Amino acid sequence: MATDRRVARVAEQIKREVSLMLISDIKDDRVGAGMVSVTDVNVSNDLQHAKIFVSIYGTPEAKAETMAGLRSATGFVRSELGQRIRLRRTPEVVFLEDDSIERGNRVLSLLNQLNREREEHPRHFSDADEWVEEETTE
Repeated sequence: MATDRRVARVAEQIKREVSLMLISDIKDDRVGAGMVSVTDVNVSNDLQHAKIFVSIYGTPEAKAETMAGLRSATGFVRSELGQRIRLRRTPEVVFLEDDSIERGNRVLSLLNQLNREREEHPRHFSDADEWVEEETTE
């Protein structure tokens, strides 16, 4: 078992190398269908498995096409990682889509919508604000 610090260093190195591969080494046209960035890498404590989370910007069809391209490039990515990173065994690689950015954008748009409604109809929200102020002052 590797230490937590070593696992974090290996994960960061894998993230850096895969990001570089996405820019210049992966030749599959499907990977270029959507704008792809590596958001996170989770490596198991025994350094045998790596989950690579990618964020893909584009239409749902482009996202599906890009994920198919990434899955087909898994063997290439693993062999390249084996050459670029000095490990006893190269981890098995799995690509997973990370939709946290989209969820964050959705939350921000809902908050912005709520603020607009609050500005348009201040009377509906003023009672709630007074109630909150009364609760906090007691």
